[in-house]
Amino acid sequence: MATFHPYPPHPGHPAGGVPGHGPRVRWWQRNWVRYGALIALLTLSGLVILALVRQQTGTEGFLVGLGLAVLPVPLLVAAFRWLDRVDPGPWRNLLFSFAWGACAAALIAIVANSFATRWIATTTADPTSADTLGATVIAPIVEESAKAAAVLLVFLFRRRDFTGIVDGVVIAGVTATGFAFTENILYLGTAFGTDQLTGDRGFTSVTAATFFVRIVMSPFAHPLFTVLTGIGFGIAALSPDRQHIRRVLVPLTGLLLAMGMHAIWNGSSTFGQYGFFEVYGVFMVPMFGLLTWLAVWTRQRELRSVREELPAYVYAGWLTPAEPFVLGSMKARRLAREYARHRLGRPAARSVAQYEAYATSLAFLRHRAARGRAGADFVVRERELLHELWLRREVARPALDFAARRTAPPVPVVVPPWPPVYGAYGTPLSNPYRS
Repeated sequence: MATFHPYPPHPGHPAGGVPGHGPRVRWWQRNWVRYGALIALLTLSGLVILALVRQQTGTEGFLVGLGLAVLPVPLLVAAFRWLDRVDPGPWRNLLFSFAWGACAAALIAIVANSFATRWIATTTADPTSADTLGATVIAPIVEESAKAAAVLLVFLFRRRDFTGIVDGVVIAGVTATGFAFTENILYLGTAFGTDQLTGDRGFTSVTAATFFVRIVMSPFAHPLFTVLTGIGFGIAALSPDRQHIRRVLVPLTGLLLAMGMHAIWNGSSTFGQYGFFEVYGVFMVPMFGLLTWLAVWTRQRELRSVREELPAYVYAGWLTPAEPFVLGSMKARRLAREYARHRLGRPAARSVAQYEAYATSLAFLRHRAARGRAGADFVVRERELLHELWLRREVARPALDFAARRTAPPVPVVVPPWPPVYGAYGTPLSNPYRS
């Protein structure tokens, strides 16, 4: 069991020891090398996919497709960002996920799908069957695997930001939103080119029909598929490190479910004249409702964890008695940020938002540790989070107290006599900064 001294290190003395005496970092392990390679890969993928899509749609078709395809993107990203408001992940993860979906995953899908479909058509000498097989079998496997790669990369290399189901849903959903954005440019641009050749205009055009199906009726289709993969990785993130088989099988199960749902959706056109609407109404809409309920329920469960885990830090003197209630309520948190912004300006509101985020991460860290899912760096991470809270307390506490007075029930807040915490948390919690 992990044990640690009750007093965190002074800010001037990092826990890592004396500078220059740590393990040697090789050049390929440096952050700037990794980030540079990733940016170069995504940029190259973006340029190639741009050239391929423009080649298929033409310049005018590309611009029309781009203008129409961008419409659902802000709404979808805002929805996933709202879901992530309890413990918001860094924007760089979302930017990476969207860029991966729009550039790398889309490029993989276009190249692999085209190659596989041509190979099947050449082998079987039946182009029609090859197209059907490519849409219902090849495309779901290739596209969902390409999108899942982004979730896997965040899970492996940004593990501190990937702590549960909501994180998996958000990363997967934003990745799929980027992928659908590029795919919609291609489909809408191609439809516009067809209309240019046939002279169709208005509501009877192929462009209007494509826009209605892909942008109006089913903008959530790709995110819905890939969210199943994200849920699998989220469950794996909640599993103890020693459960290796579960941490592998659950994400694979989510990926297979995503492929299966994608295949059913793509195959709806082969189910008869009304096959698309039958699959949409009987299968897609209920699944969308179910997964939306699951995501919102998980969000509420996170807030409950905040209210249940933080009182231990009240007893130790790190937090005031009202803070667990405020930090466990999205309305109270918003009021605290608004109070700080009106009284002290935007920097103060940003400081309060950071305080809320650090406190939430602290609650989740303790929640995982109580269930045996804390990593080896639990002690170090707890110290870091407590230190960040203490640095922002002067600005955050008046705002949180105001929010508590505005939203708390009309009963006195009583701090229960929490016992000292031992075992996985080491010695009893204490606050060395408290006089």
